[in-house]
Amino acid sequence: MKKILYTYILYSKSHNRFYIGQTNGIEERLKRHNSGIERSTKPFAPWELIGCFEKESRSEAMILEKKLKNLNTEGINKLIVKFFNKKSGDNLPL
Repeated sequence: MKKILYTYILYSKSHNRFYIGQTNGIEERLKRHNSGIERSTKPFAPWELIGCFEKESRSEAMILEKKLKNLNTEGINKLIVKFFNKKSGDNLPL
């Protein structure tokens, strides 16, 4: 049985900030980000899951994570509009 991995995008409305990561358990990971367990995202909670991409291997998820982290805010916004049907009225900095 193959395990699905996710590359995900979070958004902190209170700090107008994105976070991109990868995991094999998206719901648990979001809980960790919002509970302050994750040191890198603790100061910017609460986080909203904008969307995620399913990958078949950790290496594929990590490659996509790296590509997404290299995007600027405009690039992330374009990706969100294209893949997750979000628009400027959805409380994002579009």
